[in-house]
Amino acid sequence: MTAYQPTSRRPIADLFRRTAGGAVRACVALGIHPDAVSYASILASLLAAGCFFFGVRWPWLLIVAPMFCYLRLWLNMLDGMVALASGKASRRGEILNELPDRISDVLVFAAIAHSGLAQQALGYWAAIAALMTAYVGTLGHAVAGAREYGGVMSKPWRMVAVHAGAWVTWAALKFGWRTTIWNLTWLDWACVIVIAGCVQTIFARLRQTFRRLQGATLPQ
Repeated sequence: MTAYQPTSRRPIADLFRRTAGGAVRACVALGIHPDAVSYASILASLLAAGCFFFGVRWPWLLIVAPMFCYLRLWLNMLDGMVALASGKASRRGEILNELPDRISDVLVFAAIAHSGLAQQALGYWAAIAALMTAYVGTLGHAVAGAREYGGVMSKPWRMVAVHAGAWVTWAALKFGWRTTIWNLTWLDWACVIVIAGCVQTIFARLRQTFRRLQGATLPQ
C-alpha cells in the first residue's frame, strides 16, 4: 500500500459513501485504475450535457439529465475511494481527480446555455462561477495547506439546483404551466441560484483561508 494520503478530502455523507462500497471492492478486484473512474465521470457529464442540449426537442431528456449529473458526483467520489483502497493514491491522482470535475462543470452548464431553455449568458456565468468556486478552494489548499469546503453552493448543491430546474422545466412543458417568471425560464433561475450561491461560497472559503493564514509563518 502506498504511504501517500491526500492532505485534504471533501466531506461526504456516510450514507452516500456506503453506496460505493461494493463498487470499490469490484474496482480493486478487477484492477480498474482510479484514473479510469475519473474519466468516466466526464462521460457521465457529457451524457447529461447531451440531455440538456436536446431537451427542447425531446423534453423527456430533462427527466434523465439529473440522473447523469448524480452519476457524475458518484464517480467523483468513487475515484478517490478506489485510489485509497487500491494503494494508488498519489499527487498526480489529485490532479486527475480535480481536472475532470472542472470539465464536467463546463460541459453541463455550457449545454444548458445552448439548450434553448435558458439564456446563454446565465449558463456561461454559472459555469464561470463554478470554476471560480473550485479555484478558490484549490488556491487556499496551495497557499494555506488546507482546502476549504464551506459555503452554500458546493458541487453537489449545484447539481441539485440543476436537477430542480430541469424537472420543473419538464413539468411546465408537459402540463402547460408557465415556463417563465419575470422573463426568466426555470433553468435561468437554476443558473441564477447557482451563481448567487457560488458568490457566497467563494467569499466564505476566502474568509476561512485568510483566517487560516493569520499568524501563520509562511516561506518567503
